[in-house]
Amino acid sequence: MARPLIALLPGEGISPEIVAQARKVLVALQRHGFEADLEEAAVGGVAYERFGHPLPDATRALAQRADAVLFGAVGDARFDHLDRALRPERALLGLRHALGLFANFKQVCVPAALASLSPLRAERVAGLDLLVVRELNGDVYTGQPRGRRLAPDGPFAGQREGFDTMRYAEGEVRRVARLAFEAARQRRCRLTSVDKANVLESSGLWRAVVSELAQDYRDVELSHLYADNALMQLLTRPTEFDVIVTGNLFGDLLSDAASVLTGSIGLAASAMRGDGPRGMYEAGHGTAFDIAGQDRANPIACIRAAALMLRHSLARADLADRIEHAVAQVLAQGLRTAEIAGGAHTVQVGTAAMGDAITEALG
Repeated sequence: MARPLIALLPGEGISPEIVAQARKVLVALQRHGFEADLEEAAVGGVAYERFGHPLPDATRALAQRADAVLFGAVGDARFDHLDRALRPERALLGLRHALGLFANFKQVCVPAALASLSPLRAERVAGLDLLVVRELNGDVYTGQPRGRRLAPDGPFAGQREGFDTMRYAEGEVRRVARLAFEAARQRRCRLTSVDKANVLESSGLWRAVVSELAQDYRDVELSHLYADNALMQLLTRPTEFDVIVTGNLFGDLLSDAASVLTGSIGLAASAMRGDGPRGMYEAGHGTAFDIAGQDRANPIACIRAAALMLRHSLARADLADRIEHAVAQVLAQGLRTAEIAGGAHTVQVGTAAMGDAITEALG
């Protein structure tokens, strides 16, 4: 079997530090039979400074050749004066297009050792392991027509109005739902589809297509929730969920709400997927220039992103489990980076030391 190629795109700010720790973990997995080629390239503001573009041709080509991409973060206020096409953040959009990515995975885990960090009571979130699958390209964010005009009729005719279009095609729903069913099949075989089928035609289609597809996944328990109820359940009974699948708008809200349950943005891993096994995996937080280069960043989300990559793109669920167990073991031992430090029986460590500890815990 050919060795997989993993593209490492660190970006800027704290990202090179946390990607370095994820790389350390991937290299350490060699002693458990994992062999891969790791190739790094510039992206974002770093790439603009060196090559005049946030997504150089060589970086795009590497991502397209790779079996999976591990991404850091991009964004630098120094480049806000540039044309939008040249700002660091545009690299993400370019990679999404180049790789045909249409679904976002947000994994939210709260080990018992960190449950006290959550804004909810510890007993409500301890042991939480949730995956939110969000359709990424459609819905009201991109639907046409959209714009502003003078209202042509109704009680406010002649006044300024803004309008957007919420729409989904059958194929858009089916492809993201299939990814969600497959993910649920690898986890606890429970899938919750979230919509507003009681008031929205696009949601009615969404529910119908997901229900039809469920016939291909009879081993997965499917349930449906309206979006408002789903948010309430997420905040009151989060551990009842396994995998959530939903559209772009509702997914935007639910994935952010789920991330807050951890009590730290340095813990939730994220991914973008398309057709086929290839995907782009990331920590899902920002560049945090205020602590860059100080050995203070939390690398756990990036290391968990590497575990997601192994599970969903490289067919090594065994190694993904090994990483997750190592993270849980290190946290149970009381090791904490700065933003999650505090409490009895804990020891504050730096970025590199946390990476070393997780690497050692791999066994």
